[in-house]
Amino acid sequence: MAATRAARTAPRTAPLSAAELRQEVATVLGADPGALTDDAHLVHLGLGSLEMMRLVTRWRRQGLPAEFAELAAAPTLDDWHRHLTAAWNTRTEEVA
Repeated sequence: MAATRAARTAPRTAPLSAAELRQEVATVLGADPGALTDDAHLVHLGLGSLEMMRLVTRWRRQGLPAEFAELAAAPTLDDWHRHLTAAWNTRTEEVA
């Protein structure tokens, strides 16, 4: 369990891939990752604000600049991946 927790909070060297994002959200939902479509409304599938905040907190601990308000405003995997990748790229450009 400690190894799993450490892996979830280890600093990332790249943004989440679409597959990683799908897997993390599916785990939170207790769903099969293959059953989640890119445009499915995650709130309608049962993802609540508490679960969203937990994901944001985990991603921030990993160094991903996730914003709860942005994710809540457009709760689909496609929109989340676009937001997280853009935020990562912006952060990377600011550091360079």
